[in-house]
Amino acid sequence: MYSEKVMDHFSNPRNVGEIENADGVGQVGNPVCGDVMKLTVKIDDGKIDDVKFKTFGCGAAVATSSMITELVKGKSIKEALTISNKVVADALDGLPPQKMHCSNLAADALHLAIDDYFEKNDKGEKKKPKKKSK
Repeated sequence: MYSEKVMDHFSNPRNVGEIENADGVGQVGNPVCGDVMKLTVKIDDGKIDDVKFKTFGCGAAVATSSMITELVKGKSIKEALTISNKVVADALDGLPPQKMHCSNLAADALHLAIDDYFEKNDKGEKKKPKKKSK
């Protein structure tokens, strides 16, 4: 069963859409279940000023996308890079084991969007090596 928070973020997703001229874009998909997640970020002075998502997938995929946008808005890039799939799942009061892959997608999309920002801006900075999501 899904938690109240998962149901709330699925029924009332936050930050849906796409930022035009985004500073960073991260898109991921899971070929097994068919979920596709696209996250766009606007970064100002090293902070995530705005973040939006478009997700095609199950309720858990929509909920994790919505939650990650809430978790990172206003955070520094460094803080955002510490957000893992476990942080996303915990913020939603947990996910069923068969839906944990959705939190992986959300965290991966965020990290790819930040990587894209660094590539576009040639900051010469590299994020810390990505740990294998569990």
